[in-house]
Amino acid sequence: MHLISEAGARDSHRAFSLTELLVVIAVIAILAALLLPALGKSKSRAEGVACANNLRQLSLAWQWYADDNDSLLVNNHGTPETLARRQTWANNVLDWVDGDDNTNLLHLTDSKLGPYANRATQIYKCPSDREPALNGQRLRTMSMNAQVGNPGELTNRFNPGYVQFFKAAEVLHPSGIFVFLDEHCDTLNDGFFVNRLDDYEWGNLPGSYHNGAANLSFADGHVESHRWLVPQTVQPARKHVVRGSRIPANPATDFEWLKARTSFKQP
Repeated sequence: MHLISEAGARDSHRAFSLTELLVVIAVIAILAALLLPALGKSKSRAEGVACANNLRQLSLAWQWYADDNDSLLVNNHGTPETLARRQTWANNVLDWVDGDDNTNLLHLTDSKLGPYANRATQIYKCPSDREPALNGQRLRTMSMNAQVGNPGELTNRFNPGYVQFFKAAEVLHPSGIFVFLDEHCDTLNDGFFVNRLDDYEWGNLPGSYHNGAANLSFADGHVESHRWLVPQTVQPARKHVVRGSRIPANPATDFEWLKARTSFKQP
């Protein structure tokens, strides 16, 4: 029988010294510091992909609606008409308090696009927006280009010198006109994304949830991500960080890029 000495037994079960434990903890901390940013970026990329997929599904519903309605584009109403009629593409108007529209799924399932989207509700929201209203998580972050679709009582209110697209065939360059985008949560209310194009002033601010970029869908169905260049455009996804109209610090960049993809001058 092989006998182990008492000293050998003690050595084989020797505990870590305090110094060794501190070294292990330091190594773990260094590894965590190196890995956490990479994990955060990976999560952000995954959310960006999910957001883009949501936009693709919305775009398909938008196209199917037009195909089923003699090329007429779905209604795109502002706040008063949305609340009064509930006959627009999303049917809800969001706030930061406890409005029923924040959480009522029926406003999406029964919207004009609802039947064409298989009455899905998650496709109206970017997963990177986690800022809740008082009554819970809001159901939508997507908005529609105000120059696309029938704006009802808001027709010619904001940009009368630019083409309003009522029919799909009127969008002569469908790859260059955006339809949906993820809007910054603090300017989001109705689904009507509007800026006065010749004033170079943000009324509605695009989102920047994806490492300073927003996802947009276009009239031809493609989806792309665009990274904003002006730091002022990139605002944290929180309430009360965007108040009133905002003059772009450099209008020839971000504002002009989106303006060029919103509409074009009336002939």
